[in-house]
Order: sequence, then structure tokens, then C-alpha cells
Amino acid sequence: MIQMTYENACRCEILSKVVVATDSEEIASVIKTIDGNVEMTSSDLKTGSDRVAAVAAKYPDMDVIINLQGDEPFIKPKMLEQLVSPYLNGENPEMATLAYELNMQTEFNSPGAVKVITDINGNAIYFSRSPIPYPRDPSQKNLPVYHHMGLYAYQRDFLLEYTKLPQTPLEKAEALEQLRAIEHGHKIRVSLTEVRPLEINDPEDLVKAQDFKYSAD
Repeated sequence: MIQMTYENACRCEILSKVVVATDSEEIASVIKTIDGNVEMTSSDLKTGSDRVAAVAAKYPDMDVIINLQGDEPFIKPKMLEQLVSPYLNGENPEMATLAYELNMQTEFNSPGAVKVITDINGNAIYFSRSPIPYPRDPSQKNLPVYHHMGLYAYQRDFLLEYTKLPQTPLEKAEALEQLRAIEHGHKIRVSLTEVRPLEINDPEDLVKAQDFKYSAD
């Protein structure tokens, strides 16, 4: 799965370097067999962001760092381009993430689907496992809410700062690390994609993945 994630990321032409950050010798061995880039990190690191930051610290020439988790084997190069589109457009946000259309029938009330709402400029107001916003009028359609995808981009300097920030109450309550940035007063730009990828979050998703027909387009 991590090999597929790595190879699909390498297909994104705007990325100057793709590196697997891991504390697993088994994962490192897999990536090395395909002549991939791998950096070993400490097993004491608590989060994926900490692991990415540990590697980013070794690359001072990089301006923007992407945190792509290894459970996204069906990531499309186009999605990575959409994620970093604010940087390509010269906006240079401290942090950016990706979201897509939320299935209101099956996901609005599901804690497994993380929801995000934004301000009119596309910056995240809040992420939650609960239904947001509350539909005061039950007949209201097209609520301004999206399905958040755990894919991030950062200004390199901000990433190194962000991982040193203390955990926050909402982050702990929702078990959503990105809330730490918002609670400390930082903005997260939300880029939208029309692509709805198959994410591997549980054993059922892994079963579905066996028959999933992937296309890089």
C-alpha cells in the first residue's frame, strides 16, 4: 500500500522530491527495493506531522512540504496539484488541506467522516466528526460542508513551528490534529477537488481496495 502511495506521488510532476518517512525497517526495505527515497525516523515521534517535520528539517532548501499518509494508495497526481494550488498561485498559506463533496446521506452523521466548514475565503473555520453545521431548517439542501481528506501542505518553516505547539482542548476532544493550528490562531486553506478517492481507514476499505480500478487521470 505504501509502495503504491509513493509511486503515485512520484507521478506528480510538480513535486521536486518524494520521501517516505518511517520508523519501520520493513517499510524502508520495500521502498529501497524500488530505488525509492526513504528516511528513518524515531519511533518516539507521536504524530505523522512530527515524522514529516523531522525529515523536513533536513531539507532547508524546500519551501513547501506535503504530508501524504501511507494509507492513500489511490492518490492522484491531480489531487496533489490541487492541494498546493494556493502556493502555485502565490498565496503562500501557512497550511493547506484538501476536501471534496460530502455524501449527506451516508456521511453527514458518521464520526468516521471528518467534516470541514470554511469562511468565504476558503479558510477552515472548524473540522469535526459531528454533523456541522446544524441544519436549523431540515429542508435546507446543499449545506456548506465538505468531506475533509487528511492530506496537508505546509510552509516548511511553519511546519517546524507547528509541531512544537502544545496540544489544544478541541484537538484532544475530536482527536483531530489539525485543530491545533486553528486553536493557536493559524489559518488552514482548504482546496477543493472533484475527485473522491478510496481511502483505507479500516479492514472493510482494504477489502474494497482489492477490486478497485485505479486511474491516474
